[in-house]
Amino acid sequence: MATAIQVQNLAKMYRVYRNPAARLKEILTGNRRSHHQEFWALDGISFEVERGGVYGIIGPNGSGKSTLLEMIAGTLEPSRGRVITEGRIAALLALGAGFNPEFTGRENVYLNGEILGLSRAEMGRNFPQIERFAEIGEFMDRPVKTYSTGMYLRLAFSIAIHINPEILVVDEVLAVGDAIFVNRCIRKFEELRRQGVTVLLVTHDLGLVKLLCDRAMLLHRGRALAEGDPNDVVNRYNGLVLERQRVFEEGMPAPPAAEITSEVLEPLQYSYRHGDQQAVVMKVELFDAAGQRVRVFRSGEKLCVRVLVYFRQPHPHPVVGILIRTRIGMEVYGTNTELEDACPGPMERGEFCEVNFVFACRLVPQEYTLTIATQSPDGSSHDWLDDVLTFQVIAERRVAGIANLEAQVVSRKLSVHPPVPA
Repeated sequence: MATAIQVQNLAKMYRVYRNPAARLKEILTGNRRSHHQEFWALDGISFEVERGGVYGIIGPNGSGKSTLLEMIAGTLEPSRGRVITEGRIAALLALGAGFNPEFTGRENVYLNGEILGLSRAEMGRNFPQIERFAEIGEFMDRPVKTYSTGMYLRLAFSIAIHINPEILVVDEVLAVGDAIFVNRCIRKFEELRRQGVTVLLVTHDLGLVKLLCDRAMLLHRGRALAEGDPNDVVNRYNGLVLERQRVFEEGMPAPPAAEITSEVLEPLQYSYRHGDQQAVVMKVELFDAAGQRVRVFRSGEKLCVRVLVYFRQPHPHPVVGILIRTRIGMEVYGTNTELEDACPGPMERGEFCEVNFVFACRLVPQEYTLTIATQSPDGSSHDWLDDVLTFQVIAERRVAGIANLEAQVVSRKLSVHPPVPA
């Protein structure tokens, strides 16, 4: 498949001066003496996006996500490396960017079309669809300075998707939309994917990344910590957030991300693991109603998740939990010993505990993953293992959605028609 975006060893450096006088001194000396420090907002970023792919970029604030998008969109010059794009780019990099606040919404539609190289006649043909999707009614003929944040967003997004872009670059603008509009945008993203439009998406909505993206990247301090399958990248990000929260609460300086590791005590399979390892998951098993170890269950059949935990340190109130996800990362069901009032009680160093989670597996037929965690009641993680096991659910009948509620359905034919309401 053809490549729509190629990013090759991209970097962006800014000069940081202590004060304006330092900048002036450097200019007056002809740059012979340095009075600045170098700040690399991005350093050594490389990836490719295939035509028609949806690529997600996630990371903490200040990690370089917006800087990366600006260079891809061509509004910021890189310090090193290059970006190669194939096709017309429509970019939503900042709310209201490209809008004249004194112009009406209608006038700004045509203005944006001219900026993107479209003729007035082309924008005239697209205008009814733009107006319908934006759904701002009579405000289309009012100055945009009177718009709410949501109106700005709806109009900007509607323009971007209706100018027939080949590459759509979106920077966190969905964060200010209401639930109805966000749902409409998600459906539009799916439609654009089917039409072969390439989408580059920066968002803090990790569920959106799992739902929409084919691949993803985790940025942190200007560098790529992970790149690949969205589920794995999101799991890595969750681990980073939890670890940095732990060291913050302990009053310790945050370690570099590269040093955030976990000792693996058992050859368990997992996509990502993090935690302080005070209480370590040693074994995870799945059993059916007959007590047999299995990985395939009939929908509605009783299922048991058995977790064995070893305590490296004394713990007054340990919590053990499970989380079931679909293969695309959608969270289906989760619980823990705290929620179920089944905590094992105080544990001493060197002790083990076994926890059994037993429930009816009322899920629709497909493959699911199981995540296991040991935690403290405040939510801090001791041992979190994403996607430890996979299991399959089968059934004779197909149903829609995720949960199989096993409805009892009765229908009957009426010999006499009921009265028709007026």
